[in-house]
Amino acid sequence: MKNIFFVTLLLCFGTALFAQETGADKVLFKLPKATVTDMKGTKVNTEKISNDGKPIIISFWATWCKPCLKELNTIAEVYEEWQAETGVKLYAVSIDDSRSSSQVKTLVNGKGWNYEVLLDPNSEFKRAMNVNAVPHTFILNGKGEVVWQHTSFSEGAELDVINVVRKLNAGEPLPH
Repeated sequence: MKNIFFVTLLLCFGTALFAQETGADKVLFKLPKATVTDMKGTKVNTEKISNDGKPIIISFWATWCKPCLKELNTIAEVYEEWQAETGVKLYAVSIDDSRSSSQVKTLVNGKGWNYEVLLDPNSEFKRAMNVNAVPHTFILNGKGEVVWQHTSFSEGAELDVINVVRKLNAGEPLPH
């Protein structure tokens, strides 16, 4: 019985120690290579997405996704403040297919979003990032490495996003 207790204690302690050593700011993966287009139709290599060493938010969305629109509209209200405070840059990646991607430009212009909007009509980038449902938001460090992600959107979730960006800028451990 004592042996089981000590083994369990050792496993718990070792797991806690490992979690502390690796930290939540562990790199999940490097931004993969895929080809998307910007709103002008110019091809963009996703490996080249950068922000002068500052954090990047990549949000996968679609015109038909109400939670996606809610998330991007909510962030739009505070995006200029976020940029001034943290230097963060947001890329909104539309996964609309070729039939509905023509609606993206009209929607974005109507909403007045100041994001970099990219189109992924063939889902190449979506597959490379292992996105199964939208909205799906990623945060990258200044080296283009994904360090945090979440799916779905609920009221107040934008605060989690900016808090992760703030921690990243301050070099603090990130939440899981």
